[in-house]
Amino acid sequence: MLVTSRLIRSRLALALLLPALAPAAADAAETSAIREAIAKGSAHLVNEVQAADGSFAGELGPAVTALGVTALVRSGTPADDPAVTKGIAHLLSFRQPDGGIHVVGSPVANYETCIALLALVACNADGRHTEAIKGAEAFVRGIQWKGRDADDLVGDDHVAGGAGYGSKSRPDLSNTQFLIEALRAAGASADDPAIQRALAFVSRTQNLPGPHNPLPVAAKNPDGGFYYTPYRDGESQAGSTPEGGLRSYASMTYAGLKSFIFAGLDRDDPRVKAAVDWLRKHYSFAENPGMGAAGLFYYFHTAAKALDALGDDTFTDAEGRIHDWRTELADAIIARQRPDGSWVNANERWLEGEPALVTSYALLALSYCLPQGP
Repeated sequence: MLVTSRLIRSRLALALLLPALAPAAADAAETSAIREAIAKGSAHLVNEVQAADGSFAGELGPAVTALGVTALVRSGTPADDPAVTKGIAHLLSFRQPDGGIHVVGSPVANYETCIALLALVACNADGRHTEAIKGAEAFVRGIQWKGRDADDLVGDDHVAGGAGYGSKSRPDLSNTQFLIEALRAAGASADDPAIQRALAFVSRTQNLPGPHNPLPVAAKNPDGGFYYTPYRDGESQAGSTPEGGLRSYASMTYAGLKSFIFAGLDRDDPRVKAAVDWLRKHYSFAENPGMGAAGLFYYFHTAAKALDALGDDTFTDAEGRIHDWRTELADAIIARQRPDGSWVNANERWLEGEPALVTSYALLALSYCLPQGP
């Protein structure tokens, strides 16, 4: 009986202990699965995609190579790995006299330079790319929209502060969020004038009428989410509402939220609250809410950056359900990995049928799903 009692007590103690141990065990298993997916994806990029000149899908210009380099380094490949150094050398071959890193005459010079700047910063622990970073930073600052210009392309000052694909492209939220991220990565503070000008533009891409967005279109769908651009009458890739408003969608709403945080807004700012509330109502990693499968991997990597910047390990949806967003996002991405380690989107809109691009997006997103901090 004494032995039996001791056995019961031991089993009871173990039972009480197991719930405390289970999350750690689950976290370890999840981390292992993420690292395995990253290893397979990285190997695919390096062994199957990277060309002899160091490029990834080089026919698309330097931006995909920059994303690939950043994805490799961010997810654990050393910056001095041959694949990374070859990729950086390829990027630097596009340096222009004005500091831009882009194809000569490129219509997407701002986009290419912002993405290249992020790659250079990721590989600059020893300072070897500081000069190139400063030149690229000066270039993107120089072509940020500051209001009407001599060509009167934009037609109105309400797009001031934004960034487009190139120096003469209409500004949009996608490119502006990359501008803000690139400037912050290069060392600019949240109150930097260029970032504050960009913040004003980002605020005008939110469906939140008020002092920060006086445009009439915001009042036609005041749900707190984000659309693509306020240029002219505004545009949303998700289309318009019956009332003539612009539909919000998740990838741009996460882009807007991330931009707000990088520009120094806190959680109590009405713009941040409205963005978070929209995302709580549309929390999902089964699709890009508002767009379905279109731009899904762009969405994954933008959501990962925004949620990481928000600073919480969990996210509570509008129904009060608490989500471990890192685990749920990682599961969604890993479930879509192909046997060869790559990712592609069956919906090929915005080049998401290109494995080099989509695999880079996936690796970047997974890097934010790994345990953070010490």
